Amino acid sequence: MNIKIGTVLTLEPISATEKLEKFHSKVVESTDYELSINYPVNTLTNRTAYLIDGSQFRVTFIDEEKNSFAFNTEVIGRKVNNIPMIVISLPSVDEIIKIKRREFVRVKASVDVAVEFENHLSQYVTQDISAGGLAFILNANVPFNIGNQIKLTIVLPFSSGEVRYVRTRALVVRIFELNNLKQASIQFLNTEDMDKQTLLRFCFERQLLNRKKELKTI
Repeated sequence: MNIKIGTVLTLEPISATEKLEKFHSKVVESTDYELSINYPVNTLTNRTAYLIDGSQFRVTFIDEEKNSFAFNTEVIGRKVNNIPMIVISLPSVDEIIKIKRREFVRVKASVDVAVEFENHLSQYVTQDISAGGLAFILNANVPFNIGNQIKLTIVLPFSSGEVRYVRTRALVVRIFELNNLKQASIQFLNTEDMDKQTLLRFCFERQLLNRKKELKTI
């Protein structure tokens, strides 16, 4: 993919230990393997940011046709050519994901989720997940029903080996059967911003992994 000079990039730290920050920058130079960008500006403080070599970010941008894309990158250096620039890695086309217009994209993922309802704790496995909700497989007897509010603890394993736990209140939206499996569709309620970013990060990683698996089968 050819990311044109002048394209505005939004960078968000991948590391969940980072503060909830975003940076804006513009592409100054590009090759097939890297992008040179001007020093980014923190969207909260409006101050120039000096990114450390090796730090990793999720980059989003909009092309000339108003399509949104995202990819993971790493700061690999800096250089000066008329202006000081930061150099970031540019992945292959297969690793640049087109973002659907729907606010939260659901991805297929089997992760453990603990559900607490009226002092009753039960364990389930998800069918899919997004930053706004999930669906999980039900066993024979469940203590909750449509319209009930529940508490969730979601276990999110990342490919790096890192495991994050998201705890949030949620609403049981629907109980249904699909492919002979009884499932519940759940909507998150008042999720903390940091937890939402963790969910977005997990979904993006799974979307990328699922895409790679599909390409291998072609």
